[in-house]
Amino acid sequence: MAVRGGVVVWLGSDAVGREQFPDATVENLDGGFVAPAFVDSHVHLSAIGLALSGLDLRAATSRAHCLKMIGDHAAAHPGLPVWGHGWDESAWPDNDAPGTVDLDGVLGDRPAYLARVDVHSALASTALRRLVPGLAAAAGFAPERPLTGDAHHLVRAVARGLLTDTQLAEARAAALRAVAASGIVAVHECAGPEIGGLDDWLRLCAPDRNVQGVPGVEVIGYWGEAVTTPARARALLDETGARGLAGDLFVDGALGSRTAWLHEPYTDAPDRVGSCHLDPDAVEAHVRACTQAQVTAGFHVIGDAAVTAVVAAFEAVVADLGMAAVARCGHRLEHLEMVTAEQAAKLGAWGVIASVQPNFDALWGGPTGMYAQRLGAERGSRLNPFALLASQGVPLALGSDAPVTGLDPWVSVRAAVNHRTAGSAISPRAAFAAATRGGWRASGALDARAGTLVPGAPASYAVWDAGPLDTRAAPDGVQRWSTDPRSRVPALPRLGAGDPVPRCRQTVHRGAVIHG
Repeated sequence: MAVRGGVVVWLGSDAVGREQFPDATVENLDGGFVAPAFVDSHVHLSAIGLALSGLDLRAATSRAHCLKMIGDHAAAHPGLPVWGHGWDESAWPDNDAPGTVDLDGVLGDRPAYLARVDVHSALASTALRRLVPGLAAAAGFAPERPLTGDAHHLVRAVARGLLTDTQLAEARAAALRAVAASGIVAVHECAGPEIGGLDDWLRLCAPDRNVQGVPGVEVIGYWGEAVTTPARARALLDETGARGLAGDLFVDGALGSRTAWLHEPYTDAPDRVGSCHLDPDAVEAHVRACTQAQVTAGFHVIGDAAVTAVVAAFEAVVADLGMAAVARCGHRLEHLEMVTAEQAAKLGAWGVIASVQPNFDALWGGPTGMYAQRLGAERGSRLNPFALLASQGVPLALGSDAPVTGLDPWVSVRAAVNHRTAGSAISPRAAFAAATRGGWRASGALDARAGTLVPGAPASYAVWDAGPLDTRAAPDGVQRWSTDPRSRVPALPRLGAGDPVPRCRQTVHRGAVIHG
């Protein structure tokens, strides 16, 4: 492969290349596997960095272990507020999160914010709760239990305000380094007023953020704030510099926190159907205003009641403004875990993009996983139906929702290929395309060469230590889960459930090395 000016200008055999480009600088990759670099369609960069530099509770195996980790971290960082992420009580023997009294017992009078793994509920110490005006009157408040809804957003904002500018700057830099080291050259930052706020977003997009060793990862921003008029939609894009008014504009919450909005109650909480954060009229108004302004709209949508509200909103706008007006905007839905075949067919016809996270299924799917706990085995088995979405023409873009799940894109691709529900997986090539070209398409990139390595494409690629490539046939002898060498389509690394994932050696974006 020959690169000039950040663009791929030639591909072919080694001997011909050396003859055609006699003065080129030659880099011998010594058996490295070269592939288009990845695009992560859903991340939260500052939160990633804070998880890397702060308290990561994903390793906690019980309530007692979680409290010990919190106490040990507090002791190692005296005098500082405690910021943590990642606890998941659904995998613990007692299936119960620590209470406020438990937290105070190990922290004393220290402010502490500890987000659940899905970041839709959080533990907060009494010292932090005291700093939040009106907290007890906010929706989602509980004196002893994790906070959800408005109460969670209020306490999160105050907790972020306790962090120093230096802490936040270091977190952003650490996140960008981790992204580049994962073979990812672009991310869709899903920002909003209730997530990191406008200041955090503007600093992520600042022109000088790539100095002092911070890699040049492309940050494509989506701002999750609802609008009601085309004028406000355009003004908000001007104010934020975002690519669209989409991403984490919350229609509902998350299944793990029992805040995803459901038609039928949770199996393990029969008195609850989750939370509606954005009512159906507001959803429709947002889609209409953005479509009239030719701006990408989108929502965080997980529960089946939330999906129903969103699909109904799009249907109303299609009936009023026409299918073409809706389709040209590249509207998108984040997560889209509970969707029917009829809904998928409509979304496919309207050109609505699904930004999906296969690691959700890998972590929480299966007959005994968190989905089955919350919804029952039968209802829980219908989540994240990637094959259904693809079959109905819904464009897929793969993301991690990091720090909710890990950044490694090969792990996401492998999870999409090895779905825990039979019939919901997609092929390795479809999954890889959704993690590369799909991310560029979801961001509105019109160049069909983006996410490929052909002459004229941006030289955005990664070099991997990958082991043997997969040219094996499927068990029935039909070559569909890997690539027949006779097709002249490059093979991919082996992506069986037990296969090791490739290790990133170097990441290049538009011809510039950003890792390795």
